[in-house]
Amino acid sequence: MPSVPGGVQSVDRSLDLLDALVAADRPLGIAELVDLCALPQGTVHRLLQALQRRGYVRRTPARKYALGTGSLRLADAAQRALVRSARPVLTELVRMSGETANLAVLEGDEVVYVAQVASPHTLRMFAEVGRHVPPHSTAVGKVLLAAMPPDRAAGVVRRSGLARRTPTTITERAAFLAELDRVRAQGYAVDEQEHETGVRCVAVPVGPGDRVVAAVSVSGPADRFAGAATEGLVEAMCRAGEELGAG
Repeated sequence: MPSVPGGVQSVDRSLDLLDALVAADRPLGIAELVDLCALPQGTVHRLLQALQRRGYVRRTPARKYALGTGSLRLADAAQRALVRSARPVLTELVRMSGETANLAVLEGDEVVYVAQVASPHTLRMFAEVGRHVPPHSTAVGKVLLAAMPPDRAAGVVRRSGLARRTPTTITERAAFLAELDRVRAQGYAVDEQEHETGVRCVAVPVGPGDRVVAAVSVSGPADRFAGAATEGLVEAMCRAGEELGAG
């Protein structure tokens, strides 16, 4: 097949447009995309037309652009591939910790568990695959929110609320946003019985920086999964998150 002049550049620019739509989490007009991607208006218009023909973007009645069903199909396929890749990683974390390991993603303003390997203990923690939970009271949710631009994370918090789940749930907006700052700084999150009394959870991001796609967590009974039981585990979990994110 003959090479197409500027073909690689066109791919890069198309991906820039898709990245901008993902980051905005709302339909964008051509002028907004021109500013965000620093591209000529004619180029943006031409690439959007190509993406629209393939279903990767759609034009709204307000003449703005949003992700289309083609992008959703790619996201679904990528998630299935991530789940397959995660199973051996989760299994190793269970071997190291003796506790249950999970993989979770953000869907809308909720967290959903997409994979799990259970602890061998009779007394163990279960977060059923497919279960939706609020982000503010879970370690996985904190990690996923902390990976977002702060204004977008604040929007999720505003819409989903900070309902009290247990006596230790963070329910004040300022305190929770400060918690997200701590998560960003330390690179992991902890749920100190904030979602369910008696359950402690540690989570790390999957993917680098602003390209976090999921969270990996290990959870167990608070009286067993604390102190010495978690020493060295966070470092291993961070390596696991980096490994999955690079794959």
